Amino acid sequence: MAESRHQLFGQFTASQWSGFRKGAEKEGLRVDRNGFIAQTPHPRALGSALTHPQITTDYSEALLELITPVCDSTAAMLSSLRDTHRYVQQHLGDELFWGASMPCEINGDSSIPIARYGTSNIGRLKHVYRQGLAVRYGRVMQSIAGAHYNVSLPDSFWGIWQQALGNRQNLQDFKSDQYFWLIRNFRRRSWLLMLLFGASPALDASFVAGVRHNLADWGHRTWYGPEATSLRMGDLGYHNNAQSSLNICFNELETYTKTLYRAIHTPWPPYEAIGTRDGDRFIQINTSILQIENEYYSAVRPKRTTRREEKPIQALEARGVEYIEVRCLDLDPFSPVGMNEQQIDFLDLFLLDCLLSDSPRIGDDECERLDDNYKDVVSRGRSPELTLCDGRGPTTVGESALRLLDRLQGLAGQLDGLAGGDTYRNALAAQRAKVENPELLPSAQVLQAMKTSGLGHRDWGMEMARQHRETLLAEPLEGTALAEFERMSADSLAEQVEMERSDSLSFEDFLAQYLRN
Repeated sequence: MAESRHQLFGQFTASQWSGFRKGAEKEGLRVDRNGFIAQTPHPRALGSALTHPQITTDYSEALLELITPVCDSTAAMLSSLRDTHRYVQQHLGDELFWGASMPCEINGDSSIPIARYGTSNIGRLKHVYRQGLAVRYGRVMQSIAGAHYNVSLPDSFWGIWQQALGNRQNLQDFKSDQYFWLIRNFRRRSWLLMLLFGASPALDASFVAGVRHNLADWGHRTWYGPEATSLRMGDLGYHNNAQSSLNICFNELETYTKTLYRAIHTPWPPYEAIGTRDGDRFIQINTSILQIENEYYSAVRPKRTTRREEKPIQALEARGVEYIEVRCLDLDPFSPVGMNEQQIDFLDLFLLDCLLSDSPRIGDDECERLDDNYKDVVSRGRSPELTLCDGRGPTTVGESALRLLDRLQGLAGQLDGLAGGDTYRNALAAQRAKVENPELLPSAQVLQAMKTSGLGHRDWGMEMARQHRETLLAEPLEGTALAEFERMSADSLAEQVEMERSDSLSFEDFLAQYLRN
């Protein structure tokens, strides 16, 4: 009988195992002193949102996105993320950095300013794409924030792993196939992450003004899901009808890029009715189901770093998968940086097990079942009566979670043996404690903190934002670290000016060329 993938990994030695490569992208709204979404431009001291390597914006001018470089440890990644938070907080004036995934107080679409990136063609393209999101889905959905975790394994691992499996592909094709192997299992198990890390069970009443919903009234201008883990990932969050028909296939690189390409080139009648212009102003990149690949909302993405003016699909097809982006994480509102160490270490353990476990192709029936499990945990994950189906019959969410955590115990011990210490066993134990005592789940902790404080979502969020501000300002960046951030900001502003100066095409011609490629 052939050795299992877990057995093969068990033969790695400490000298052969060099760990994970990791990075984070953390979003968060700027808010004014009254808890309302900031109406001010992106602070100039933070540099150019178009070209700064670590500080940018996502959909809204008020929605900051902080990016770490690739790091070789959890501690280094979180330290980098904290340094960026410290620099940002020093330059927000009397504004606060909102720490929850569901937004502060808003007043409909008009209160959410769309991000601007200057007058270069690339900058205008980024703005028009966001205009397209506004006309397609409304701006309110785009005020939500989350954390993305990027992880890869080094070529030194892949070379040994390929040899252990007796695989004769070229290395890049092998890596792409293995990353999709991981992704298939991620899709089977991603509901567990929503249970363990979902932290958005409540929202400000302004978010659902005029919208039909089935949330319960908390009082204090707050609505909540009594059993929900993540309203951000539910029907009120990142969801739309056009994308529900896409059937993007995650089985392998070819099917993934092919189905995404089809969505980008398939017209959608409601978007055709809107058109691409309002007078002389561009309001969409195109009228297809997706304007670009990034419009597809998914819990995980295979990624490849793109070159300037290169599309994500082109990068994947040309150079294969480089890393995996986990996109379903709510912000941890109790952390000044929105993430925590045991969470990241558990994610590494979870993702590695996805790679080491059997991973057959996902058929249509299983795909539908996986989607149902995910949606159920998002909306009712804290219900002890909730049952999930994995093809062997229904089991309660608690039983299903413990079964998955049990299978990670041996791998956690292996990783601790390779790295030294008890990092992964501790991270696993922390997640087991949440399942065994659901009051420890982040979604339950948020509701308990609101109850204890006697505050609604907005005012509790403001209180947490003030606490995080005080924490970060008590440890300001100084000396070399401060000078480096100031250099990055100045360089990014100069780079944007140079991009604007060097453009030779009109935006109309640039866009036509972009769409042809």
